[in-house]
Amino acid sequence: MGKPPATRRRSGRVVSNLSELKFLTVAEVAALMRVSRMTVYRLVHAGDLASVRVGRSFRVPEHAVHAYLRGAFDVTA
Repeated sequence: MGKPPATRRRSGRVVSNLSELKFLTVAEVAALMRVSRMTVYRLVHAGDLASVRVGRSFRVPEHAVHAYLRGAFDVTA
């Protein structure tokens, strides 16, 4: 079996191995960003924060949180 297919991140960077990705729960994202879980759900549903639905819950790639915060910081700076 060959290499797994590459996955393109929103930032345009290609991830060659999905094991490189770290996924966070909504509660972990909320704690990291110091906001409520509802705020994270709003960001996810609005499409402002990339996520993957697993069953009835969401998982957010760690790089997506950093990209969102970097973009929000640039706007307000």
